[in-house]
Amino acid sequence: MTPETLLAWHRKLIAQKYDGSARRGAGRPRTEGELEALIVRLAGENRDWGYRRIQGALSNLGHEIGESTIAAILKRHGLEPAPERTRKTTWKEFLTRHWDMIVATDFFTVEVWTKRGLQRFMDLFFIDLATRKVEIAGIAPVVNGLWMNQVARNLIDAVDGVLAGKKFLIHDRDPLFTAEFLRTLEAAGVKSVKLPPRSPNLNPHAERFVRTIKESCLDRMIFFGETSLRTAVQDFVEHYHSERNHQGLENRIIRPEAGRLGATGAIQRRQRLGGMLNYYYRDAA
Repeated sequence: MTPETLLAWHRKLIAQKYDGSARRGAGRPRTEGELEALIVRLAGENRDWGYRRIQGALSNLGHEIGESTIAAILKRHGLEPAPERTRKTTWKEFLTRHWDMIVATDFFTVEVWTKRGLQRFMDLFFIDLATRKVEIAGIAPVVNGLWMNQVARNLIDAVDGVLAGKKFLIHDRDPLFTAEFLRTLEAAGVKSVKLPPRSPNLNPHAERFVRTIKESCLDRMIFFGETSLRTAVQDFVEHYHSERNHQGLENRIIRPEAGRLGATGAIQRRQRLGGMLNYYYRDAA
């Protein structure tokens, strides 16, 4: 053996004497999963919030956490610092901020048997993007500029107009949206947003309503006379507002009836159009 061997043994014994690894844990405890999810949520819902702003909001909720921990959590979830996040606003976020000011419109057509034979009727509707409420502005076999001008005046009525308080109207390039029609709306503060040619995907809420009313109602009926068409459309719109659950609204009803929620009575069925449209509810106890 050499002196170096003895010295190495000596150093090893000293190291073992002061070795505290057996008493150490796995390091600094990781942030709780619920708190981590909350940090990611705050950063996602508030793109302009930096680490200190998030830290302050967490403090208001009773959580004390360091800036570096917040930064590490956001980096782990692929979220950039606030200056970068604010420059990447998504279309969904942009539109959501303006929902309350936007209405979309479109036509759909229905073939009706009349004394003159099979005749096409034009149906003009407007849909509020924030609430999904639909207004049937008019049904007519012949639509022209004079008819559209009267519709425009009804739309901007201060009491009942569907465009009262709105800022934007989304519509396609149908020539029935005449220059005079658009000028009437513009005078009331409603700006026309004309879609590019052949782009129905840019007006998805209106397109979805047309598909819904046709698949659930119009395509399953034969209409004899304008009155039968108006009755069917009116019944469907009432069903659409007060009895139909909407996936785009988290499966809620647009205009639920007061007093139905929490009722414990017998289950009842309300029928419309001969049972084609059904709504099930409980009687109030």
